[in-house]
Amino acid sequence: MNINLSWARRASRVLTPILACVTSAALLLAFAESVEQDQSTPPRKPTSAPRKVVEQPRVLVFSKTAGFRHGSIPTGIKTMVELGKEHGFDVVTTEDPARFNEKELSTLSCVVFLNTTGDVLDDAQQKHFETFIRNGGGYVGVHSAADTEYDWPWYGRLVGAWFKTHPRIQPAKINVEDRTFPATSMLPPVWDRTDEWYVYRDNPRPNVTVLMSLDETSYEGGGMNGDHPTSWYHDFDGGRAFYTGGGHTNESYAEPLFRKHLTGAIMWASGIVNTPAKKRSPLPANVDKPVDVLKP
Repeated sequence: MNINLSWARRASRVLTPILACVTSAALLLAFAESVEQDQSTPPRKPTSAPRKVVEQPRVLVFSKTAGFRHGSIPTGIKTMVELGKEHGFDVVTTEDPARFNEKELSTLSCVVFLNTTGDVLDDAQQKHFETFIRNGGGYVGVHSAADTEYDWPWYGRLVGAWFKTHPRIQPAKINVEDRTFPATSMLPPVWDRTDEWYVYRDNPRPNVTVLMSLDETSYEGGGMNGDHPTSWYHDFDGGRAFYTGGGHTNESYAEPLFRKHLTGAIMWASGIVNTPAKKRSPLPANVDKPVDVLKP
């Protein structure tokens, strides 16, 4: 028993300095490695905060008229509200141009001009709307949105083309030129439907991406020499702009395909669906000259 205890004491006296040296060496090596890493590797950046959740898109449907008033406006408004509920965007409806102010517009993703006519915004309201678009806002023009604000050149470029005249309401064949866009992806190559088909003052094709065009041989009163766009979109002045010539009749808003057409347009203009626009529009020739406004 005494022999074992004596041996243990002698072993402890021998091993203790050795263990101390090994421990010190390990600590020095770890310290040296940490210094080398600090000198060669930049400090780690703190983890980024999680991305802010995008709020539900908010769409203003504006239907003020200062000229001809379409009887389908109430049906169109009701349809827009229904589409918002079905597809997850808030819809605010108004005919009050005072809503075109900096505070109100800053809450919106998109503004729909639903069968507006004539001079509907004053100069200050126009400037606020221009700023909204330049800040990345969206615009959807429906039917007589092209019969609006003839003395506002910027709006003429936004909508893409101004109304000139129209024949009677009648069926026509629509050639769907682009079936990849959100507002036309659900449509057949040739879409047969009845509406009031506008003739436009200028052909918008050089300045926009045309989605659909009318087959002028399929109805009376084409008026655009065989190349007759009726729906288009473009990247405009920092924002997104879409126009459709349909939407004159009450029956339009009950058509499943037309409702999907409008939904796709709003979702694109609001930035919900990200299909990049392809063309920017220069100022059209003679854009400053107003034309005689005919009843749509």
